[in-house]
Amino acid sequence: MLPDGFERLDPRYVHVQQIAGLITAGIVAAVALLGLGSLGLAAGVSWMVAGFGVGAWLAGSALLAWWLWIWPRRAYAHASYRLDPEGLEIRRGVVWRRVINVPHTRVQHTDVSQGPIERSHGLSTLIVHTAGTEHAQVALPGLSREVALALRDQLLPRDGRDAV
Repeated sequence: MLPDGFERLDPRYVHVQQIAGLITAGIVAAVALLGLGSLGLAAGVSWMVAGFGVGAWLAGSALLAWWLWIWPRRAYAHASYRLDPEGLEIRRGVVWRRVINVPHTRVQHTDVSQGPIERSHGLSTLIVHTAGTEHAQVALPGLSREVALALRDQLLPRDGRDAV
């Protein structure tokens, strides 16, 4: 259950994160296998030791892929945002919870971006650039393109005032 006024990210974001996780797991597994193979060749290990290394590699790769497939569902359940007259509030985090507040008065400009996986699922990331050093760029991924554009328009100053 979400607090009043808070919205969930688009549910398609879970699948986007799962795809990114599997790509990451594949790259990590390939690099680990290359490292294991080159180390084994350089050390001249026996077939039994090499078999144990490959078994450990398979188990580690499978565990990493499983974790990166399951984690996005957990993270999605703990991510939400709210845009109100004060500004944008983003809440996320499963283990360590974070609340980021971006007051309207601190917004300098906004961007909406899409990576190739996001684009294929109709999703975007809203990027809010603020005045200041810490959190000078706040990203809110997992929004439908339409919602990201609407939030972008609502965050921009309307009365001709500069945010700085």
